[in-house]
Amino acid sequence: MNIWMTYYITTERNLNDYIEPIAPYNIWKEIEMPDTVMVLGANGRFGRAACEAFLTAGWRVRCFARSGAAGSSAVEWIAGDVLDAQALADAARGSDVIVNALNPPYSQWRRDLPRLTANVIGAAKSSGATVIIPSNVYHYGAQMPARLAENTSTAPTTRKGRLRAEMERAYADAEGVRTIILRAGDFIERQKTGNWFDSYIATYVAKGRVMYPGPLDRLYAWAYLPDMARAMAVLAEKRTDLDRFEEFGFAGYALTGRMLVDVIAWSAGLKLKVKGFSWTMVRLLGLAWPQMREVAEMSYLWRRPHAIDGAKLAALLPDFWVTPYEAAIAEALA
Repeated sequence: MNIWMTYYITTERNLNDYIEPIAPYNIWKEIEMPDTVMVLGANGRFGRAACEAFLTAGWRVRCFARSGAAGSSAVEWIAGDVLDAQALADAARGSDVIVNALNPPYSQWRRDLPRLTANVIGAAKSSGATVIIPSNVYHYGAQMPARLAENTSTAPTTRKGRLRAEMERAYADAEGVRTIILRAGDFIERQKTGNWFDSYIATYVAKGRVMYPGPLDRLYAWAYLPDMARAMAVLAEKRTDLDRFEEFGFAGYALTGRMLVDVIAWSAGLKLKVKGFSWTMVRLLGLAWPQMREVAEMSYLWRRPHAIDGAKLAALLPDFWVTPYEAAIAEALA
């Protein structure tokens, strides 16, 4: 063997010994890919906020909606019908979390909610994804206590309250599906989406008046939507540390009508007149318009003082920062 062959063999052997520990396999297995969340109802008010919150938190975001893309190009948009179980399961493949932000019109709840629930549970089972649901206080009923915690008894007194209770029980009973419920009051948000705050209460602030649907001395639960969506993204990161079915209250803000009106006036820099809301007219409209009938059914929420206990969530997320309600209302008005 000549000197050049000896040099080649020795060099080749030493080079392989050096390279082997950092071969491509070893390099790639150290790189962690971001988790994937699929948001159902991504064009709705909570769906949009969830897409934004998870994207900001570094997730790969997949948005599922009937009409397809209507927002950021930084997310993957899938057009589909959640009532198509197979299409939903196919879209969920590879997802780590499913945010169920579906909210059909009130008048369609009886027809669609059980089927939507079954389809989401099926998609979660086939994909192994955790389901996270933004929920409300409807299932506590008209006699609910002033403080609403995770262990507060459910006693629904309305059609929608019973349907929500049935939906949550279905998730609790779904073997092999991890579910997180995040419960909050009505939304205050940056966009006008037809909710109570922007469509009724603050509609005519520029003209010097507000409308309030109930007595001004009763506590009412509110949540700043970007904060709640952000909390959901943080909960998703902790999903494997939780029980298979978990509920959390998002405290948000418990404000009387007077407190809310005063902050609106301060933010707008105006002295405001307060007008009442005609529930009698809503009930009359409900005789011919099913959606108004469903709205009227929930009028007790404005008369029954209530606040959400957020102690459990605060214990899990001690560093979570909530926007002061003055700032949230000012931003919503702007």
